[in-house]
Amino acid sequence: MLLNTLLIVLSSQCVWARKSEPSFNEADAGLFRGSDKYDFAIEVPAAEMECFWHFAHQSGSFYLMYMVQWVTGMANDPRLFVTVNSPQGVLMASKNEAVGQLNFQTEVTGFYRMCLGNHNNKFGGIRVFMNFGVIYEGFEESKGEMEEGEKVLNSTLTDIEDSVQKLQNQIFHIWRYYNFARMRKGKDHYLVLSNLNYVTWWSGAQSFIILLSGYLQLLVLKRLFHTDSSRPRC
Repeated sequence: MLLNTLLIVLSSQCVWARKSEPSFNEADAGLFRGSDKYDFAIEVPAAEMECFWHFAHQSGSFYLMYMVQWVTGMANDPRLFVTVNSPQGVLMASKNEAVGQLNFQTEVTGFYRMCLGNHNNKFGGIRVFMNFGVIYEGFEESKGEMEEGEKVLNSTLTDIEDSVQKLQNQIFHIWRYYNFARMRKGKDHYLVLSNLNYVTWWSGAQSFIILLSGYLQLLVLKRLFHTDSSRPRC
């Protein structure tokens, strides 16, 4: 127990790698399933990479959705290089786009690594919203049912269980669509802010240029009508 606590503290202090669940030993692997979904926004600095780990059991559906919402500094390429590796280091999926979705079946149990690389921009960061998790089809069983073993359910309970499972799946997919809408809303929000700053700065610059040009025109006109008092008039 003390060793596990020490590992958690050390992993939380690491700035280049983060885990969505604490470490565990092999004896606890059969009882640990972790959270099935996460969603948050991060900023990937210029020419750097951010990595996350998420625990998944075998025969699960792993998904990762991401969307670049904002670029900072001198970044001009909104693409993000995203990779997902298995616990053995095998590349499971990759994308190099501003918006993407990765899906695959987990073949082994362990921590899957997700890395987001901002290699396309050397002088600007990227803010990205990501949503990832694992879906298990029909794995929810209570502890009492596991101890009693398999039981033959009657048709009524079977129908109720199927209906509840379908409802849970539908709610989960609704939640995913909702998060995708949140991604789009955040992207539109930062686009509006960027356009507002662009219009404000250009309006100020144009106003300054108009005032400066008017002042110069007045100086030119004044010089045209200027007369030298020392010279005799006709």
